[in-house]
Amino acid sequence: MTSSRDATPTITITFMRHAESAGNASGIIDTSTPGPEISDKGRREAQIAADAFASRDFDGIYASSMIRTQQTAEYLARAIDEPVEVLPGLREIEAGQFEGQPEATAQRTLFAAPLAWLQGHLEERIPGSVDGNEFDQRFDDAVQNIYDSGDTHPIAFAHGGSIMVWTLMNVENSDSGLLSNPLRNTGYVVITGNPQTGWMLVDWNGTPIPH
Repeated sequence: MTSSRDATPTITITFMRHAESAGNASGIIDTSTPGPEISDKGRREAQIAADAFASRDFDGIYASSMIRTQQTAEYLARAIDEPVEVLPGLREIEAGQFEGQPEATAQRTLFAAPLAWLQGHLEERIPGSVDGNEFDQRFDDAVQNIYDSGDTHPIAFAHGGSIMVWTLMNVENSDSGLLSNPLRNTGYVVITGNPQTGWMLVDWNGTPIPH
């Protein structure tokens, strides 16, 4: 007998962090929209990623409203002849009062609240920015749009913070210890499931995850 859970179609989503941006190269937190472009190094990284992922049979490409994700996505879009659809909800977690500060300080400043979200404290707010509920809802909305498109194997270009935090907030096999392997530029995670019955993490930056 088929249950309603089994009858709900599942999809596999790859989330890829953008290639190096001018903000990354400067070492300064920049979460503004549309934000900085990718650097010369970033363009090389984007091409390498496109070459490596072009054979994975993606049937949809998405990017955030930040220019660095769209520029990174365009390399793969050209390689597989798919358009890039922009979903603002995929954008980076806004830094609020920590905007313009050194990226080296982000772990104890910008990410203090997101780390609390992973412990279930969604009411914690980044000063001058979002709380966990607000961030989770907007990224959820973007994922729902991807699901509703009918794509079964899409790739979404987003940001290190937004990808890692949303994934660990939402997959059933979450493990905050994975943050010790943060997503480098063009690093990625892969999840499978659907918005109704939930998501499972299957790959974190090239490491298969048991589920």
